[in-house]
Amino acid sequence: MAVATLALVLGASASRATPYLVADADSGQTLVENEATRPWYPASVTKLMTTYVALSAVRDGRLTMDTPLVMSVRASRAAPSKMGFRPGTEVTLDNALKMLMVKSPNDVAIMVAEGISGSVENFADEMNATASRLGLKESHFVNPNGLQDPRHVSSARDMALVARALLHDFPEHADLFDIGAIQLGPQIIRNHNGLLGRYPGANGMKTGFTCSSGFNVVASATQGGRRLIVVVFGAPSARQRTNEAGRLFDRGFAQWGGGTPLEALQASAYSEAPDMHGEICSRRNRAAVAALDEDFVAPAAGPPAGGRGGGAAGVAATASISAPIADGRVHFDPITVFVGRKEGWVGPALAARVTGTISSEVNAYAAEKSPEAAPGDLAAPVALQGAVKPQTAATTESRKGSRVAKATKAKKHLGKDLNSTAKSAQ
Repeated sequence: MAVATLALVLGASASRATPYLVADADSGQTLVENEATRPWYPASVTKLMTTYVALSAVRDGRLTMDTPLVMSVRASRAAPSKMGFRPGTEVTLDNALKMLMVKSPNDVAIMVAEGISGSVENFADEMNATASRLGLKESHFVNPNGLQDPRHVSSARDMALVARALLHDFPEHADLFDIGAIQLGPQIIRNHNGLLGRYPGANGMKTGFTCSSGFNVVASATQGGRRLIVVVFGAPSARQRTNEAGRLFDRGFAQWGGGTPLEALQASAYSEAPDMHGEICSRRNRAAVAALDEDFVAPAAGPPAGGRGGGAAGVAATASISAPIADGRVHFDPITVFVGRKEGWVGPALAARVTGTISSEVNAYAAEKSPEAAPGDLAAPVALQGAVKPQTAATTESRKGSRVAKATKAKKHLGKDLNSTAKSAQ
């Protein structure tokens, strides 16, 4: 009866029987759920696990938030969404994670994986070991970005566990998840999470989309000292994903106590993730897919709207978010990110660890982009040059005198696996 009632409240997307879940972030109790343990393609909400593994590596002393990571050829050839950095570009882990949470670039996710573990495959092994330690049951990861792979699956329950672990194990980094926008040089890039700045107390966390998964979100919000986590998988559009999450938050904040622990939810009768491609990316749904960057949701009264640097102005007081409103943008003061090393950094840069000589493809790419530069010297795209931290005169002179050494180093660091068959995720 409860499930049937909720389906009526949530409307058409709920009738499609896609998974959703509301959990208390502190107690781990499930307040509302539907098919929360059903295997599903997570798309870019995968990057929450990527971030967890990265922060664990920092905690273990393997690198710092200021450690530069190097873009490899393999990373640079990832499918969109991406930053488009050239091979050899360096980005600190701190800036990389901010980009992951806002822009959701697949090339940067690979750069993080290769810098920490040496390769995508090794990093996936770390993701799966972490999944086992956190008690995930339906998840298996093969990449750090969520690009489509039939072996790469999770569930609403499992991603709620990852979100809860991030908030509890790394509270000092909780501000990664509520950034409304970043600024890289002249570019201002907005977060895809339409709850930020619109739903009262919204403060995270990550959206995801592929044709095979539909529109996914792992969201968090705090009201009255309570923090809830909402997961919605397989929504037919970004806007419906956002509004469904808002309605689930309304329902969750109206409940007190009770619920089943996330770890104790009953296993699904399904053993494989459904492929939503035919429905999500059909001709009749092209408009929703084309507008996937546009997340709008009805604001509600109560605590100030969440999301750093932003809020909806001039919104009438309402009791809930039960209906969408006219499209409109929320202003966010963007968080500045940059390409290059942090000023004063004297440690190493981390990159893909490979054996053998640099491939002919890398040499050809380097020659095409900058005939006189070694692969490690390739800069960011021209549009991003203003975002690159300036080098000191001493650093510039040192670079001029060490072309051969840097070329050798680049050959060791750049990845050589150039195969990318995945479709876009964000």
